[in-house]
Formats: sequence, C-alpha cells, structure tokens
Amino acid sequence: MTGVLAVAGGTASGKSTLAEALSLRWPETVALVHLDDYYVPAHDPLRGVWTVSADGHAVLDWNHPGSIDETAAAHAIDAALRRPGVLLVVVEGLFALSLPSVVRRAAWRVYVETPDDIRLARKILRKIEAQRQDPRLSLRNYLQTGRDRHAAHVAPSRAAADLVVDGTASEAEMLAAVMPLIGPALTPLPAAPSQARQVCGVPDTPGAPALAM
Repeated sequence: MTGVLAVAGGTASGKSTLAEALSLRWPETVALVHLDDYYVPAHDPLRGVWTVSADGHAVLDWNHPGSIDETAAAHAIDAALRRPGVLLVVVEGLFALSLPSVVRRAAWRVYVETPDDIRLARKILRKIEAQRQDPRLSLRNYLQTGRDRHAAHVAPSRAAADLVVDGTASEAEMLAAVMPLIGPALTPLPAAPSQARQVCGVPDTPGAPALAM
C-alpha cells in the first residue's frame, strides 16, 4: 500500500534536498509533492495571508500556512497516491507537519533541523544566485517577519515528527537516516506469505529525539 512521508523544516533547512534525493534514488516508485507549488495566486488579494515587505510593498506572506491552498495540495497528494507503481509519496514544505490535511495523510513524519544562522546564510545565497536580490532586503524581511513566522508556524511542528534529521549532514547521511523509517514502504509486499518473508514496518514514535550525525 502506498504511504505518505511528510518532510518539514525551516526555509533552506535541507528538506527539498532530502525529498529530491529520495525521488532520484527511486524515480519509478517515489512521487514528490512540493507544497511551494500550492501557494494561493499572488495576484489574488482576497486569498491567503498578506503582509508588508521590508521595502514597503504588500505581498503574500510566504511564511504563513494560511497562504497555502490546502485543498489543492490535498488533491495533489491524493492524485500521486493513485499513480500506478508509486509506493511512496513525499510531501515537502515549510508546513508539511502543520497543515491538517497533510498530517492526516502522512504515515511518517520527518523534520529537518538546521541552525537558524545556516538557514539564513543558505537563503541569502540562494536569493543572490537565483534572483540577484539585494541581501539587505532578505535580511530586513527576515528580521521583520521571517524569524517570527518560523517560530510560530514551523518550529513547533518538530514535536509532531517521528524523526528529526540533521540538515547540515550530507545528502547520503540524510538518506541513511530516513531509510529505517520508510524502507519497508519502498519494498513491495510479496505475492504470498509462503513465497517470501513479510517485511515489518517501523512503529510510529512521535517526538523521537534528534538523530545524532
């Protein structure tokens, strides 16, 4: 039976790296759902949560779960679950352990934890390299709303995780950390008990301590 793995963490924590590594390792059996693809339209001021950026413009608050179209995200997860051959659907995003419709569907829950200074440095570098954004704007937005939004809406979801992964670890180390949790899902059950030994699942243990890397 296809299962859902929810991967949450702060901005630039490494959650996308982990999710995409799983997809690349098992491209035929792992489907990805990026919650970043399901923000409400930025041109629709009647939906989502809005804020004022550090440069004085009204903008959609990307750091608030109320800006995600949760219904659309849930439909995407359900569609991925129905895809032939898919054994694992990985849902990654800031609010993967905050949105009720995602949490209800998740058989396994992972939080990628990375120190705030490293996350901020990664984000600024990403903004400079991908968008040529002035780093001063990123820093002001972080101080104005980003830091508080993380503390209010992302960091508390760590308590819902079955496993906390070190986001400063290598990609290979992060993969190795989650495999005891999801490995059984990636191994199809045998056709009949007499033909092969059944694989036992890993029990759900909410609030598990952080994995030492």
